[in-house]
Amino acid sequence: MKQSPGSESPPPPAAGCDLGIVFAVPIEADAFERLAAAVIETRAVDLTFREGTINGRRVAWCVSGVGVDAATAATRLLVEGHRPRLIVSAGFAGGLAPALPRGTVVRPAVSRIQGDAPPIPLAHPDLAAGPPLTIVTVAKVIATVAEKRLLAQASGAHLVDMETHAVATVAGATGIACGSVRVISDDATQELPREVAALAAPQSPLRRLGAAVAAVGRRPRAAVDLWRLYEHAVVDGRTLAGALVRLIESLPSGPEISA
Repeated sequence: MKQSPGSESPPPPAAGCDLGIVFAVPIEADAFERLAAAVIETRAVDLTFREGTINGRRVAWCVSGVGVDAATAATRLLVEGHRPRLIVSAGFAGGLAPALPRGTVVRPAVSRIQGDAPPIPLAHPDLAAGPPLTIVTVAKVIATVAEKRLLAQASGAHLVDMETHAVATVAGATGIACGSVRVISDDATQELPREVAALAAPQSPLRRLGAAVAAVGRRPRAAVDLWRLYEHAVVDGRTLAGALVRLIESLPSGPEISA
């Protein structure tokens, strides 16, 4: 796929599939991928894009890598190659609000990013449980309780990730509705192992393995902490897959999907 030039506000592309999903890391996508039928793979740049069906609806998805730059590039290619009616940034998120315990599925209503960029409304928020929630996109892992508290105060957000605002920005520029489906992987009271930030940085799988081995060498307890984090991620991935299936089943028919 080759990115085509566009104006500042290009018209939305003709719909190709019902839903496009951008995951950041493979473990977020694994359980969902196992539910899809008739899957076709295509390669673009360094990314693999997959398209299949879930309960008769056509869905395309990719694993972008962590962070704004990776999510921006992947979303542009997903739009161009699959023309989804709705784009979703899906994966795990850190909780900033005490009312969001680990394992909670959240569909926020607003996306923010650190800095002066304006907030972006998100499609299909879950408003049944209370007031609309805000997700803030940041440039680094927010690992400690103190960091979460400071970010919550500064942003007014309820949860934090590293990709949603980038996905929403690209979707908005192409006239496509964007939503976010997130599972709280660590709540406002939980500290992440300090090695997580290094492992989440953009790098090849081989370098990530090397970073993990080095972390265990420096702090043997890291092996236990990282394994527990992995076990929780497997469970959270299944929860995320179920939430995405429910979203797919709720999508209206027709050429456009709005907020």
